[in-house]
Amino acid sequence: MDLPEYNISELEDQMAAGHLSAHDLAASYLRRIKQLDQNGPALGSMLELNPDALADAAALDVERGISGPRGPLHGIPIVLKGNIDTADRMQTTAGSAALAGHIAAQDAFLVSRLRDAGVVILGKSNLSEWANFRSSRSTSGWSSLGGQTRNPYALDRNPCGSSSGSAVAVAANLCSTAVGTETDGSIVCPAHTNGIVGIKPTVGLVSRSGIIPISSSQDTAGPMARTVEDAAILLGAMSGIDPRDEATLDAEGKIFTDYTQFLDPSGLRDARIGVARNLFGFSPRVDQIMQACIDTLKRQGADVVDPVHLAGKDEIKQVEKEVLLYEFKDGLNKYLATVAPHLAVHTLAELIAFNQSKREQIMPFFGQGVLHKSEAKGPLSDIAYREARDACLRLARNQSIDATMKEHKLHAILAPTGAPAWPTDLVNGDPSIASCSRYAAVAGYPHITVPAGSVFGLPVGVSFFASAYQEPMLIKLAYAFEQATHARRPPTFLPTVDLDLTNQ
Repeated sequence: MDLPEYNISELEDQMAAGHLSAHDLAASYLRRIKQLDQNGPALGSMLELNPDALADAAALDVERGISGPRGPLHGIPIVLKGNIDTADRMQTTAGSAALAGHIAAQDAFLVSRLRDAGVVILGKSNLSEWANFRSSRSTSGWSSLGGQTRNPYALDRNPCGSSSGSAVAVAANLCSTAVGTETDGSIVCPAHTNGIVGIKPTVGLVSRSGIIPISSSQDTAGPMARTVEDAAILLGAMSGIDPRDEATLDAEGKIFTDYTQFLDPSGLRDARIGVARNLFGFSPRVDQIMQACIDTLKRQGADVVDPVHLAGKDEIKQVEKEVLLYEFKDGLNKYLATVAPHLAVHTLAELIAFNQSKREQIMPFFGQGVLHKSEAKGPLSDIAYREARDACLRLARNQSIDATMKEHKLHAILAPTGAPAWPTDLVNGDPSIASCSRYAAVAGYPHITVPAGSVFGLPVGVSFFASAYQEPMLIKLAYAFEQATHARRPPTFLPTVDLDLTNQ
């Protein structure tokens, strides 16, 4: 079958009417992966395909015929980022050759939730190795197991990281939706550069148990989709209280199993949205798109407060770095202690040694300086860590997002998600790129990005973020904006950017 960009509701309608089966749908996506990911433009978004995908889909077809669908995700094919545990025949590696052959003992909690909802897991996506926490000179979307993921809008451009493969798979219609993870920017940046919707939830809304960690204070998984509606459906299925992740206990009473109830095409009416002008100015063309977004908000009845100022940008960057170095060592050592004895690495120190022993395979383009810096850190009881973490909360929450929203009585803050995709450069690594992700990431607050336009055919997203557990409001605003603009355009797999102004 041909594969139009069906959303989840359309796929469910097709299956309910008997025009489509979950097995045939999964088979069609797998053929498309072969055509576009492994051949053709060779996007490189997938690390591994699920050998049981078709059997799982067929079983769900039988179940549908006997007892009906479990819910809105019954038989829907999705992709998981390659740092998320699955207790099946797929590996969990974070893209690293050091974890090749690692089969998790149990599903990540979010995977159990999604399986219960009836999804079909097509496979695991490529990512920036160790979720882009290996080197300050890394190239996003590259891993020693998966190679380089390519942006489907211009193949020589970078997909951003670390959830690069998840974003590209969704953008190229290799799956319906995908799960990414973010510590700082790793959902919203690849979503923005690949023209899709990404939701970085409040830390604790979605369990992190069974996800290879960077930061216990900032890590979260989140949905990546072509529409706000699909992202909302996936978020409801993923979220839940998990005794294995203490952060989820704070979300008691704040989680919704159905976020689609907040999809309101009139959701911008009377909303107060602050424009964070100090996060603009890195690109005149992006600023033009953002101005068009602001004009749309006003036409839809929003009360736009322009400008508002978010304080402490440089100070937050410094203390965040210290926190992540400490938490990565602590979290990774705990995770690696659980992997099978026959695997090569069980501590961060062993990982560093393994990488050095396989440097031609693992470090042909960039090293592991960040791993060395993390290994040099002490325990989380160190006063340096505690002071840095306290500073993160004070700066990102109290003095920035919370203070700004309270002062101006805002429902959300708006900013450009980032710069358009840059040329992939394995020699020099990623450039320093503009991003608005740090405030919400360090605060542990929710952030959604939605397609807003393009620069020379390269997608640009607009971001809405707010205080803790404000996902319903952000989904409401993002959906209303999406319905008013319909800005997303499918990728065309160009070899490079079309700079002909007549085509813009």
